[in-house]
Amino acid sequence: MPLPLVFRRLAQIELDESVSWYNDKRAGLGNEFRIEIEKNLERIADQPLLFRRIRGEVRRVVLQRFPYSVYFLPEADRIIVLAVFHARRAPQNLERRL
Repeated sequence: MPLPLVFRRLAQIELDESVSWYNDKRAGLGNEFRIEIEKNLERIADQPLLFRRIRGEVRRVVLQRFPYSVYFLPEADRIIVLAVFHARRAPQNLERRL
C-alpha cells in the first residue's frame, strides 16, 4: 500500500513555480513537467527505499526528462517531500533543507 506524501511548504512552492515557469516557456510544458513529477511521486510512495540515500535517511529521485530531483524523507507512516530541486541551482540552497 502506498504511503501518503506530505510536501514541505517550500517544496510545494518550488513545484508550483516550476510548473508555471515551464508553462510560460511553452503552453502545456508545465503540465508535462507536473505529470513527470507525479509519476515519480507514485514510485516514491510505492517503494521509497528503492532510491539512493543522499544524507542520513534522505533520499533522491532524479527526473529523466527535466533537470530536477525530488528529495524526500521516508517515515514509517508517510513520506515527506523536502525539495523539488533544479539541477543548476546552488547546492548550498539545498543543503540547509536536508
